[in-house]
Formats: sequence, structure tokens, C-alpha cells
Amino acid sequence: MGDPVTEYASRLKRQEREIKLLQDEIERLRDPQDLNLTSSQLDELREENSRLKYRLNILKRSLQEEMNHNGKTMLNINQLLQQIFGEAISSAYPDLENPPLSVTPSQQAKFGDYQCNSAMAMSQMMKAKGLKVSPREIAEKIVQNIPNNDLIEKTEIAGPGFINVHLKRNFVSKLLSNVLVNGVQPPPLQKKKKVIVDFSSPNIAKEMHVGHLRSTIIGDSMCRLFEFLGYEVLRLNHVGDWGTQFGMLIAHLQDKFPNYLSVSPPIGDLQAFYKESKKRFDEDEEFKKRAYKCVVKLQSKEADFIKAWNLICDVSRKEFQKVYNCLDISIKERGESYYQDMMTAVVKEFEEKGLVEVDEGRKIVFAPGQSIPLTIVKSDGGYTYDTSDLAAIRNRLFDEKADIIIYVTDSGQAMHFQVIFAAAQLIGWYDPKVTRVEHAGFGVVLGEDKKKFKTRSGDTVRLMDLLEEGLKRSMDKLKEKERDKVLTPEELEKAQRAVAFGCIKYADLSHNRINDYVFSFDKMLDDRGNTAAYLLYAFTRIRSIARLANIQEAALRKAAETTDVILDHEKEWKLGKCILRFPEILQKITDDLLLHTLCDYLYELATTFTEFYDSCYCVEKDRQTGEVVKVNMWRMLLCEATAAVMAKGFDILGINPVQRM
Repeated sequence: MGDPVTEYASRLKRQEREIKLLQDEIERLRDPQDLNLTSSQLDELREENSRLKYRLNILKRSLQEEMNHNGKTMLNINQLLQQIFGEAISSAYPDLENPPLSVTPSQQAKFGDYQCNSAMAMSQMMKAKGLKVSPREIAEKIVQNIPNNDLIEKTEIAGPGFINVHLKRNFVSKLLSNVLVNGVQPPPLQKKKKVIVDFSSPNIAKEMHVGHLRSTIIGDSMCRLFEFLGYEVLRLNHVGDWGTQFGMLIAHLQDKFPNYLSVSPPIGDLQAFYKESKKRFDEDEEFKKRAYKCVVKLQSKEADFIKAWNLICDVSRKEFQKVYNCLDISIKERGESYYQDMMTAVVKEFEEKGLVEVDEGRKIVFAPGQSIPLTIVKSDGGYTYDTSDLAAIRNRLFDEKADIIIYVTDSGQAMHFQVIFAAAQLIGWYDPKVTRVEHAGFGVVLGEDKKKFKTRSGDTVRLMDLLEEGLKRSMDKLKEKERDKVLTPEELEKAQRAVAFGCIKYADLSHNRINDYVFSFDKMLDDRGNTAAYLLYAFTRIRSIARLANIQEAALRKAAETTDVILDHEKEWKLGKCILRFPEILQKITDDLLLHTLCDYLYELATTFTEFYDSCYCVEKDRQTGEVVKVNMWRMLLCEATAAVMAKGFDILGINPVQRM
């Protein structure tokens, strides 16, 4: 087989020629009257015409995909196989509308590398139309119609109609060389879309707690995924920075620090400050009245009250930033206050379109299919979270022109967002077929007693306390392994932070976000099993192989360009295929936003690498002297490709690996 890029170019020309012929044929068939044909011949031609159109659409689609193909990017083998089998199925059964297409990696080597399992579902479809065709017969016809391609070595039909696919080793080897020469590059984007991810979203004047941990970690990882894939990403922090609670906070600030306008108040513990003001609000009627007046003056944008509000927000921001610095999170604050001036227009728009009902003085909106209405104006004339969230989604659709909007909050808010999205569709702000708007909900964090995660005194766990505890335990673990004796103080501190924060993030991301998960430092710091500790150690070991064999980076780079990656040993073959599944994994996560799939993949990659390393010598040493006598460079390249994909996987998860640990 020649160079893949050349092969693609020639195939592209062939398909362009075929498209031209098909278009000419379709044009010729448009006016059958000129052809002097009988009615039965006309029927045949019409049928042929519809087949040609269907085939033309498939060819156009595959042509578009290949035009977007860039030789430097990682190819998605599963997508290529789906394209090949899609063509085969449409050629074999052109009259079958929307036939099912199922291609998956094989679970066992004896069933080949991939499997096409479409025949069984197609048999059921045909049965429903009164046609009795066995799945095996369908599978045989599909195989007969597989177009010429560079991927498939051979196919076998197994059982009732599974098509086992064996890939060409030479093709896989070339794809691995591409990764080594060009790095781990994302698949080509057909269109650069704008993605907004709304995540973290703590409340001003309150500490960030363990509940904010999940939104922050999951949202950041989703942003990293879309950024790697080439999308334009806006990371938004919808902080709770507006509302009636600011009245009591400002009133308390005025009493406790009367000169706050000229001297910056030393509010050290904002949580305590909030509790003090809340206590006064609940117990002191006079204070409560003054607090309400403060709210009115704040909403009227009186300068002194805006300054007081800003002071309180700034104290919170500094506390939030400590958490974001630890977790390496970048995010743009755009809180509820940002949307205040947009809410009147939103209410007016709903009223003008006749979508508002009045209920006991409240203005409400019923969205189709939703049992709970949105309250867009309270009976006292004030706005609500519903109004604020409608203003936010409108701003993101029309001003930010987002193609994809993702809200990362706990699953308890699923119903709220369902109604917000339904109302936005009702008023015509977006069409879900065109714009993807999604709530990525997640379960709660549980303690080891399987109850909601709390401190011993029953309070919510402060996030900074949790992160500091992680640092302490991480250092204890490193010292237990006597890493402090071999690492420099600087390397030890880097390893401590990598393990502490990496383990906290990975423990969250490796669980299906929809489920609750048990927070356990002991489990997450265990270096056995599917944990960040295991993966980080595995990564540093892989990275150290070349270093310990005294192979310089320049030598590896040169080898990547000149050495074929041999995949003769079954463990080499298994590892090579596993490395190249990375784009498939990213595609799946982009579709379902379930990041645990990436964690499972990285764990599978690390364990597959261990199998390879235990069976295949990368470096051969003299048993007496320990000197390197032979370097199997193609295997060193497999080590490099594994490490490159792991490093990119870590980056998407927001985990910082270290060279020495």
C-alpha cells in the first residue's frame, strides 16, 4: 500500500468522477418523454433514478469527509469503517431506507479487530416489510459490496450474521507513525462552532463547598475537550451575585464597618460574616426592614450601595480564586447581575407573543409538555431565577451566537432547565435540530458512610479544607514510598500537587457523572486499579524507559520519521490498535458528555501497555553488566505513542503529569 495521503487523493478524484457521471445520468432521466420508453421501462428508470440519488448523497457525504481530511490529524478508524460499511449496505440494499449501521471494536481478538453487526437489525426491518431474509444472507451480501479501501485486510461472517473485520497492519502502522511525527492532533472539524459551558457557579458571600467541586471539575474537562477539538469555547461562571441576600449583607457591613467607603473593610471570614447578618435578619425586625431598603437602593444602582456590593463580591472572588488556582481552572465570571438589565425586555417579549398568564398577581409562562410553569415576574413586581436564566439563555443565543450551550449543575436542577429550554423553544429563540442546548447533570458527593458528604460536626465540607487535606495525604503517600529520598524538594512538591489534585479530579471524572459517588482519599490515592495515582505512576514509568536507555529526544524524533512501527507480536498489535482508538473515544464523549469513558480508556491503555512491556523487550541489557546491548526502536516508538496519547488524555481531564515521581 502506498502513502495514505496519496491513496486518499486518488480516491477523491475517482469519487469526483463518479459523482459527475451520476449527476449526468440523473439529468438524463429527468425527462423520460424524450426517450420513447414504455411505461414499465419508465418505472424501472424512476426506480434507478431514486437509487442513483441515494448513492449520490452517500458519495457526496464521503467526499466531504475526505475533503476535510488532513494528513496530520488522527483518523477515526471506526468512522472510516462506518463509511465503508454504509456504502456497502446502500449498494447491497439500495431500497432500504435508513438502514441501521453498527460498527464496534471487537471484545476478543478471535473475532477480529472490529465487528459490523448491522445484518441482524436489517433482517428485522425487512421482516416488518414482509421480506424474509436471514441475517447471514444479508451479511454475505454486505461483504460482497464492500468498496475497495485501505483499511480492511479480510472479513469473516460469524454466528447468525456478525461481520468480523481484520485491519491491515501496514495501515495501522502508518497511522501510528503519523501520531509520532505530527503529535496527537484532533480530527478535522467540518465547521468551527462556538461552545458555551456554564459551570462552577458558586454563591457570593458563601464558601465554595464540595458540591461545587463536581461542577468545576466536570465543566473544566468538557471545556478542555471542546478546546482540543478546535471549537471556540467560552467558559462562564454564573455566580450568584445578586438578590435579596445582599440587602442584609450591606446593612451588616454598614453597622460593622461604618467607614467602608473610605477604608477597605477587613472581612477575613466571609462565611462568618454571612452567618452573623443572617442571624440578625431572622431575629431583628428593624434590621430586616433596613435590609429590604438596602436591596431597593442596590437595585436602583445607588453609588454607595454598588460600592458595598462590589466590596463583598471582591472578598468572595479572592476566595474562589484560591480554589481555581489549585485546580488550574480558567473561567470568566458572568453572574446573575450581568443579566439584570436584560430581564425587562425578556418579559416584554413573552407578553407581546401572548405567552404570559397572570396567576394571583404573578406572571407565569407554561411551556408545552411541562407541568410546572416559569414565574417570570413575582406578585411584588420582582424578577426570579427563571427570569434571570431566560435572559442568560437569550444572551447566549443571540449576542454570543453560541452553537452549543452546556449547563453543568447537579441533577436536582434538571427539571428547572428542562422548562427553561422548552420556553426558549416555544418563543422561537432556538431550534434543537440546529442548536444544541443541554443540561449535563451530576449526582451528589457521598461520604464513606454513603450519606451526603459532611464534616464530623455535620457542616458542609469547605472546598479549600478538602484540597489542603489532599495535599497533606499526597505527601504522606510519597514519603511512605520513600520518594522524598530520590526526588529534589522541587520535584517532590510538583509530584505532591500532581497526585493530590489529579486524584481528586480523576476520582470524580472516572465515575459516571449521572450517579452519586463516594469520596474516599484512601481509594483515590491507591496506586492500584483505575485511579489517577496508578495512571500517573504508569505514565512516569513509560516516560523513563527512553531516559534510562540513554535515548535522546532527537533520536526518537528521527526514528519516528524513518522507522516502521512493526506490529507482528500480538501484544504490539493490541497496543497499536488501542492507541488509535483515542479519536473514537473523544467522539463518543462529545456526543454524550460522559467523561468517565475517557478515564476507562486511559486505564485500558495503561494496562494494555503493561501487557506489551512484560512480553516485548524494548531495551535488551547484558545480564552481567547491565549495559544496553540492543534497542528495539519500533517498540520504543510504541512507548512514545502511548505516552503522547496518555498526556493528551490527562490534559483533557485537567491532570498535570510529572516527568519524575
